[in-house]
Amino acid sequence: MSDLVRLFPTPDAIPEAFRYESDDTGLTLFLDGRLERWGGASQPIRSAVQTRDAAGTLSAVELGPAAAPTSAEGMRAVETAVRAWQGGRGEWPRSSVSHRIACTLDFVKRARPLREAVARALMWEVGKPWADCLVEFDRTLQYVEDTVETLLELERDNGPAVRACGFAARIRRAPLGVALCMGPYNYAVNEVYTTVIPALVMGNPVVIKTPRYGILANALLAPALHASYPKGVVSMITGHGPTVIGPMLESGKVDVLALIGSAKTAAVLLRQHPKPYRLRTILGMGAKNPAIVLEDADLETAAKEIVSGALTFNGQRCTALKHVLVARPVADALVARLADRIEALRVGMPWDEGVTITPMPDPEHAAFLTGLVDDAVAQGARVVNRGGGEQAGNLFRPALLYPVPAAAKAFRVEQFGPIVPVSVFEHSDEALDVVDRSEVGQQASIFGRDQETVSRLVDHLANLVCRVNLNTQCRRGPDVYPFTGRKDSAVATLSVYDALRTFSIRSMVALPERDAPELEALGRRSRFLEPPP
Repeated sequence: MSDLVRLFPTPDAIPEAFRYESDDTGLTLFLDGRLERWGGASQPIRSAVQTRDAAGTLSAVELGPAAAPTSAEGMRAVETAVRAWQGGRGEWPRSSVSHRIACTLDFVKRARPLREAVARALMWEVGKPWADCLVEFDRTLQYVEDTVETLLELERDNGPAVRACGFAARIRRAPLGVALCMGPYNYAVNEVYTTVIPALVMGNPVVIKTPRYGILANALLAPALHASYPKGVVSMITGHGPTVIGPMLESGKVDVLALIGSAKTAAVLLRQHPKPYRLRTILGMGAKNPAIVLEDADLETAAKEIVSGALTFNGQRCTALKHVLVARPVADALVARLADRIEALRVGMPWDEGVTITPMPDPEHAAFLTGLVDDAVAQGARVVNRGGGEQAGNLFRPALLYPVPAAAKAFRVEQFGPIVPVSVFEHSDEALDVVDRSEVGQQASIFGRDQETVSRLVDHLANLVCRVNLNTQCRRGPDVYPFTGRKDSAVATLSVYDALRTFSIRSMVALPERDAPELEALGRRSRFLEPPP
């Protein structure tokens, strides 16, 4: 029995505090303003965690059934949102900002007691370390509260009438229409609600399509949504994406598409809408974020930040560092430091204290990673760290690959997993060329101290990616910072401020300046023109 296999527990060795009892939570659908237990076809929800028997054979832990609804249920969801929108005449899109905020804060109040239940479901379904699951839940509710505060500030800024050229106008932000929000499995709660909440609070009825992994955590939050928002304003559906999502888009009844996923998926979805030029898109897609390590870099700092940035939660983050580009004079020294740090990482189950590398939720992904390692070795790279690339079930020991040539797939393909490819450059312009030729452009990190060289790289990279990090890893937060990308990495911008603008459009009421007092009078009757809360 291999050492990796031994890391998986026998059924009776799972700590009592972290056990998950199989139930029918995954059959929850939220349609027509009602919570339903789906009675049709289902499929098992298999945990990222597997158990082993005495012989070392691994078996997936089943967490219960998941609804497998049809296209008819998908259309029920979108029709529910269409009725709530009612051509912009529905109660929700015409409701006051104060009312939307009150509903949203009520959701926070109802969701907060679910912290450990949601975190436990996340841990079992996606394999994320327990401590990180708790952080994800806390960060999500903080994001919601920060969104409310930011909306209040935005309303206050838009409160006064704007006078120009003999006219007076009140400029506000109005909703866009029916929003379809699709989140990823790696942040199956946080990334869902970073689009759902801004969409709702700006007056858009929302259809949530749950991630393929993370069904349980979202289903646990469905009752809080049901109790907090008016009937029909929110729907939640699970199931096979092409089955339930395709007909929604083909109907042309979706006005806003928010997808955190891949460019390949985005391309398919956009082709399905009959009028894609009318579809507002918010897309977070792939990345191949480089760490550029200069000759004068503090190698200890660089190694620490690279390993954390590349391998936290198995590197299953779009913001992870995914390619190390290092100056040749310090390449061997950096790689030695990276190997030491990678070998010190704890590999194990998500409830283990201090664990970094855990089982991955996609049962096919380990084989994909093995293919990248084998290809890189065939192209002349070697696996530097002890045990790198070993696999047992869906557990994959990190692989440090060096030197990775441009011909290797790992040089250009997003691994979305625990592989750290290291390539060498002779001059920093070669690193810029790599970023320039890439099909993606989210972030980059620079490790170095010479201000002239760093400044030159910053001036180039700022036109190739949307965030340049100096002597630190790539990341999304803080959530007040804009989160976006170039090329195939993103469309639109998310932050607690930008998301509110992304899910709305500026609209105004104007009249001759001599009649400006009427704006105040109308504001006592019109929800659109009412003073800021």
